[in-house]
Amino acid sequence: MLSREDNQKLTRVGPGTPMGELMRRYWMPIAAIDEFARVSAKPVRLMGEDLILYRDRSGTYGLVDRHCPHRNADMANGYIEDCGFRCNYHGWLFDQTGRCLSQPYEDVAHPEARFRDKVRITAYPVEVVADMVWAYLGPEPVPLIPDWEVFHWENGFRQIVFANVECNWFQCQENSIDPVHFEWLHLNWSERLRGNTDGGSPRHVKVAFEEFEYGHVYRRLREGMTESHPLWQVGRVCLWPNALFTGTHFEWRVPVDDENTLSVTWSYTKVPKDREPCVQEGAIPSWVGPTRKDGEWIASHVMNQDFIAWTGQGRVSDRTREHLGPSDEGILMVRRRFFDDMERVARGEDPKAVIRDPATNRRLRLPVADRKAVEEGISREDMLAHPFMRGFLVDGYPFQSGQPDAVRKDYAQAMGIE
Repeated sequence: MLSREDNQKLTRVGPGTPMGELMRRYWMPIAAIDEFARVSAKPVRLMGEDLILYRDRSGTYGLVDRHCPHRNADMANGYIEDCGFRCNYHGWLFDQTGRCLSQPYEDVAHPEARFRDKVRITAYPVEVVADMVWAYLGPEPVPLIPDWEVFHWENGFRQIVFANVECNWFQCQENSIDPVHFEWLHLNWSERLRGNTDGGSPRHVKVAFEEFEYGHVYRRLREGMTESHPLWQVGRVCLWPNALFTGTHFEWRVPVDDENTLSVTWSYTKVPKDREPCVQEGAIPSWVGPTRKDGEWIASHVMNQDFIAWTGQGRVSDRTREHLGPSDEGILMVRRRFFDDMERVARGEDPKAVIRDPATNRRLRLPVADRKAVEEGISREDMLAHPFMRGFLVDGYPFQSGQPDAVRKDYAQAMGIE
């Protein structure tokens, strides 16, 4: 178990907190570009800071303080211009760097004072990668957004899925290094939800964890598996600092504040060989998945089950009450690394997995258990025979509930589902 002080270090993300300063050394995905076909600006809360994300008429993205530095008006009511974002209260205009470009009255009445040059709004860097909008709230020099090889894979259907999760981000991320929960939460409990009380899923008999450059890997053996199985040989990735990589999709747990998390999934589903070539036109579609329906938790999909488990620990899990077992070795490894990284940042050093060299940031490889299938393709027959990939043809998108009809239709067409 942890002390209350250490638990607070791991969970508090506001400005000036040890974890908040650490997490500000990384880019965070906060939106998808297809959203800006419907809106020009949206409020964003990120690591305890209230901001406005916008795209102006020139196509430039900006992320600025939600409150105007003039008299604290809510910039959520502002609007875009050819360059920048204008407060609706007195018309002050700011660009993506935080410069004040215009103060309509002051510019006319006292142009010689150039008061606008003395005023700035808090602004943060924004970039677009893989059709996601990323934000960086940390100090200079600004690092690079990792260019993961998965972002370049072809012949697949991609989608970006969001969910608002009512708990601290760290209990979400600890799920990324917890292989045994798969057996119980996603298999045994799913069977109970379907009314099946007979039998159970194969048990885990061995788990192992190791650290690598971009995070940690967990390996698992379940009854009936040998050590030649890809889930033991290759494993899955707990991606540093706040994501899971399953081999075909990413799940980021983006800290909204100390008690709320934005779940961001970037998903790639390989189409059967008979559906190649598959070229997805336009921006990657995005959607927001619900967590409840008619006041009740949705438990039908994999990540919805995760949401239930995470929020069930409380807004901020009280780790002074926990009793970790042998299966939690990965949890301990991750916590130790976070404490070490917080100390590194306090010393002015880079934490783990910060990338600065453009020459190396090209199609970065991660461990992929089903690499042959996603790189060479897989026949419809082999996909139907695969214990996991079969679901993509039979059940559709398995990870979150609420896929919109338009996305479901495009997904079915790409996969060749009747």
